[in-house]
Formats: sequence, structure tokens, C-alpha cells
Amino acid sequence: MPVNAKTEFDIDAPPAVIMEILMDVEALPDWSGPHKKAEIVDEHEDGSPKTVKLELQAVGMTDHQLLNYTWTENTCTWDLIEADQLSHQHGQYTVTAKGKGSHIAFELEVDLKIKLPGLIVKQAQKTALNTAQKGLKEEAKRRLA
Repeated sequence: MPVNAKTEFDIDAPPAVIMEILMDVEALPDWSGPHKKAEIVDEHEDGSPKTVKLELQAVGMTDHQLLNYTWTENTCTWDLIEADQLSHQHGQYTVTAKGKGSHIAFELEVDLKIKLPGLIVKQAQKTALNTAQKGLKEEAKRRLA
């Protein structure tokens, strides 16, 4: 059964900066602790990342994932193609202007191949939400400096 996580937050950076950070998927390990490696395998015609290979570590497990990314002017969406530990993953950032900054809605849905205790799943979920918020905020601040 898939586990869903959602959060919304504001960042003092314009949407263009946030989308630039998200599109720079190979820099994920710089601002997202669980991401250890990120490599673009294939690109869309406009040069945006399409197929991405990731290595992540969370709750004591390492996972190798292959994801399919789709983009709009204000969304970054990914879906799992294959992984070691996950049978399903769907994630999305939606970025909208809010004053001089941005409002971000982050959603993540995952399903594991193996059953883990609920406490561990919740811990991984909390880590993902914290990284989405704190890591993205810090990276936006760094890029605007």
C-alpha cells in the first residue's frame, strides 16, 4: 500500500530560481542529504532532464533508482521506472509565485517492495519532507547569495 506525504512552504526566492534548482538534478546530492549520486541518463528535446539515475540512502538502506521526469513551467514531476527497494514512487513539486518569493507544494507517494515497520516508514517520510523543505530553502539562499 503506497504511503503519501505532503507539505507546503514558502521560500524567499522567485519561482524561476526554484525551478532552476529542481532542474539541476545532478546537484541533488549538494542539498539533499539522502541523495548520494544523481546522473542524467536522457534529456527531453528542450534539454530538461528526462531519465535520471539516483542513489539514495535512508533509514539504513541504499536504493538505486531510475526515474522519469516531466516538467511544466511551474512543476517538476517524477515517476519510478525501477528501483532496488521501491515498487512505486510518484513525486511532484509545484511552484507558484507569492509576493517576491515562491510557494512550494511537495507531494511524495512511495510503495516499498518489502514490508518495513510503520515507524521506519514514517521516519523516512519525515526525512523526505524535511529535505524537500529545508534543503531546497538552503540551496535557494546559497544560489541567491
